[in-house]
Amino acid sequence: MKLFRFFSPATFYPLAGRLTPWFAALAAATLLIGLYWGFFETPNRLGGTNPQKEYYRIIFIHVPAAWMSMWLYLVMAVYSAVGLVFNTRLSFMLARAAAPTGALFTFLALWTGALWGHPSWGTWWDWDPRLTSELILFFLYIGYLALHSAIDDPRRADRASALLAIVGLVMVPVIFWSVNCPDPNKCAALHQRSSMANMEPNILWSMLIMTFGLWMYSFVTIFMRVRNIILIREADTTWVKELVAREQ
Repeated sequence: MKLFRFFSPATFYPLAGRLTPWFAALAAATLLIGLYWGFFETPNRLGGTNPQKEYYRIIFIHVPAAWMSMWLYLVMAVYSAVGLVFNTRLSFMLARAAAPTGALFTFLALWTGALWGHPSWGTWWDWDPRLTSELILFFLYIGYLALHSAIDDPRRADRASALLAIVGLVMVPVIFWSVNCPDPNKCAALHQRSSMANMEPNILWSMLIMTFGLWMYSFVTIFMRVRNIILIREADTTWVKELVAREQ
């Protein structure tokens, strides 16, 4: 029951402030390790029927960003659902804080995918289900942010954008299915099937470390953003006024 007290913005605000430097340190360390490992400690070529040269190393940014784009949308939708069911203000605030970071990772996945696709397959873009579903996810993030900003009343904005986030949740399994299609003949595309079973260990570990680093970075940005949201939303409360008075 003690955990429920952290659903209060007044309690969560200082907690997020204390945790942010730790997550920032973890993010910086793991991202540096992951990038070094990926660029300097992995093979020069990927094996298989279509070996690729040095440009394959973009995988260490592209794949973790794509994973995090789906994960953060799931987080955003869950917080939205919790806010609607339990009417917790902090849940809506956390969902709103997660959206820009999720949109950033989705854009990064699309951008690095284009950079990877051009030298690999001779095209920047192809309208196959795998790429198109990720693009739709990016539009869902942008739509969520736009809808929330378009409504002046914060409570109405929270509920309207929460409904959009929950409805758009269907895109996460669609993206997963499109990349891991059980029958490649039914979803032929330039994008190869994702599999870690036969991946070279150095490549796999570097990718996982980069994913962990982006996860820690997400905590940093979400906590910093939600603290700003809390101060704006709770500006008329006594604890915020006392906090501002102490810092002046």
